[in-house]
Amino acid sequence: MENKKRIPNWLKIIALLIFIIGGYFGWTAYTTFLASNVTDNQKYLYINTGDTYLQVLQKIKDQKIVEDPNSFDRAAKYQNYTESVKPGRYALTPGMNNRRFIGNLRGGYQDAVKFRFENIRLKENFAGKLAENFEADSITFLKLLNDENLAKSYGFNKDNFIAMFIPNTYELYWNTAPEKLFARFHDEWEKFWTKDRLAKAKAINLTPQEVSSLAAIVKGEALHKDEMPAIAGLYLNRLKKGMLLQADPTVIFATQDFTIRRVLNKHLRTDNPYNTYIYKGLPPGPIMMPSIVAIDAVLNYKHHDYIYMCAKEDFSGYHAFATNVAEHQINARKFQKALDERNIKK
Repeated sequence: MENKKRIPNWLKIIALLIFIIGGYFGWTAYTTFLASNVTDNQKYLYINTGDTYLQVLQKIKDQKIVEDPNSFDRAAKYQNYTESVKPGRYALTPGMNNRRFIGNLRGGYQDAVKFRFENIRLKENFAGKLAENFEADSITFLKLLNDENLAKSYGFNKDNFIAMFIPNTYELYWNTAPEKLFARFHDEWEKFWTKDRLAKAKAINLTPQEVSSLAAIVKGEALHKDEMPAIAGLYLNRLKKGMLLQADPTVIFATQDFTIRRVLNKHLRTDNPYNTYIYKGLPPGPIMMPSIVAIDAVLNYKHHDYIYMCAKEDFSGYHAFATNVAEHQINARKFQKALDERNIKK
């Protein structure tokens, strides 16, 4: 019977070392590229324009975006991300591995912002809303909103520039430059004003900008969409007759006191171009961003002979319309009595 050859100890040691080293590199490769690493601490990673890789890595550490920053760092260097940082808003999926996460960052595959706005009165409010959703700050946005030359380049002026921003939902990238954002909004304005809408505006002898100014008043007056065409018809009747519009929402805008619930004589005396109790015609610009419904209500206004209206005393949000002063005064007294009964003094 032959004696089996014994494996030398040194060979066993080498084999064990190879196994250990191979296991180490295998485990390192797994934890570096394939193991789950992204946490659920944040929904998005925001990378600012001009950020370096070290700044991105510090954000990831500070915000605890990954469980193991060291493995992220190893993978980032291996995948050449350190020289390929792209700004943006990147969605974070809990459990995502480094390979996929870095692939998204390196490729610039950011998540678009669904930006929706409505019922905005002032440029300052809109600048703040923009800053909440995009990279630039509110000061930058407000400066552009007050830029007369920029407004003129789009066919507006500083007073009516806010009309260019049609309230809707838009998908835009977080790091889009403010000037490009405004260009996009102008494109949407151009698309909105179709040949049909332009023809209807011309038929009532108003420019699109003037339609927006009137629609803003209609929006300010109406609590119910189904009443908007009737309110629009009333103000168009007043414009045709050369009457003062006498719209309470313009008085409130002129005072800049948006807590007013009851417009008083002292408010009506506010000397401001937006006060349509003093200044004839449309105000210099919209008193708020008019909704699409309000704009279309002006373009498709209801034909009637009413030139007066007053809120109904039942506080339903609807109005009592009148063709003459006597009838209007009866309606107004009813509403004033209802206000007094509810102790609404201002």
